[in-house]
Amino acid sequence: MFKKIKFISIALFLIVIITGCSSNGENTNASGVDTNSKSDDKTTITLWDSQALEPMVDAIEEIIDKYESANPDVEIERSYVPFSDIKDKLLLGSASDELPDIVMLDGPDHQSFAASGVLQDITDEVNDWGEIDQYYDAPLSHVIYDDKYYGIPAGTNNIGLFYNADMLSDAGVDPPTSWEELKEAAKILTNENDNVFGFAIAAEKSEQLTYQHLPFLWQSGADLTNLDSDGTIEMANYLKSFLDEGYMSKDILSQDQQAGFDQFMAGKVAMIMSGPWQLPVVEEEVDFDWGLEPLPSGKSEYTSVGGSDWAITSNSENKDIAWDIIKFSQEDDNLISLLQSGGRLPTREDISDDPFWKEDENMKTFADQTENAKARDYGENYPSISEEFQEMMQEIYTDSKTPEQAIKDAEKEIDELLNE
Repeated sequence: MFKKIKFISIALFLIVIITGCSSNGENTNASGVDTNSKSDDKTTITLWDSQALEPMVDAIEEIIDKYESANPDVEIERSYVPFSDIKDKLLLGSASDELPDIVMLDGPDHQSFAASGVLQDITDEVNDWGEIDQYYDAPLSHVIYDDKYYGIPAGTNNIGLFYNADMLSDAGVDPPTSWEELKEAAKILTNENDNVFGFAIAAEKSEQLTYQHLPFLWQSGADLTNLDSDGTIEMANYLKSFLDEGYMSKDILSQDQQAGFDQFMAGKVAMIMSGPWQLPVVEEEVDFDWGLEPLPSGKSEYTSVGGSDWAITSNSENKDIAWDIIKFSQEDDNLISLLQSGGRLPTREDISDDPFWKEDENMKTFADQTENAKARDYGENYPSISEEFQEMMQEIYTDSKTPEQAIKDAEKEIDELLNE
């Protein structure tokens, strides 16, 4: 009960601020869509997503057009909401009863919004549908809360190791497959005179830090559920050594995934972690030979599951239609087009044999990692848990605390969040 009161209080606080700064008297929802646009003879379904890349947007729009053609009594209004804003907009919408009918959410945030009452329980609909057993466990785990379904995976991905093949060849270095080989390669490939660094990882204080660092935590034998362990200390010291010894730029502490990848494409980073969404860009824009490998392994092989999910909001007045639209998006042609356009991996086993994921060597590298892909499935308090982990890693990187102290402090906070 306390969590829900706290959640609503935050949302009301945001409403006061935003309405005080931008109220214009118009009847608009939280994403700025005019709610008076609903026609008399059609049912309008509102949809929010944070997709900005043109191929992905085109694929979503194509699904909308196809559904509207098959259902002329339905109009779907899609609104782009920046990734950095969508969580606040959902908070606002929950408190002011102005949520969209359908939302595409970042997977790790799904359980938190389900627990807070923002999302609709669709367990009965999913069970009646009879297709949920086709979905891979890792992406599916994000939409399950308290043994109930609150959504359907919209797309999934994971991260591998991109490398500048020209640099490796010139240095006589093979693509690394282990932690030891990764560090040795980074050392050799770092060139201070040319301001070239051997390796880069996203380390700004954001979810992207967690996404890229968790594979190293898991590969060490540790987890967020047993953080104060030898494995975590080993992981922290290992990654910190790249920074201390100059194999990574200190700029990583303020760089997100894309900023780091831009440095890779500019020839300033020899090896970097990233996902399949970068393949269309790197294939077209880089002027050097490059390659892709699974993440180098530690004591085990793990990569992080990323991606987004479809959900229906709890205050939708058209839940049946919203569910029908989501089901439509999961039909083979529609789903394959959406996933492939956005450089995503198959979410379902029954489409995984498509040549796109089997014949393209680079997509196959990511697809083959699916069996070692682990979800950020830590319950309703995951956003706060992730923030504690981010703070821990930044403290370690900046020498604000010793690794041992930072890890002990983070475990105390994370254990409380896991056990609430």
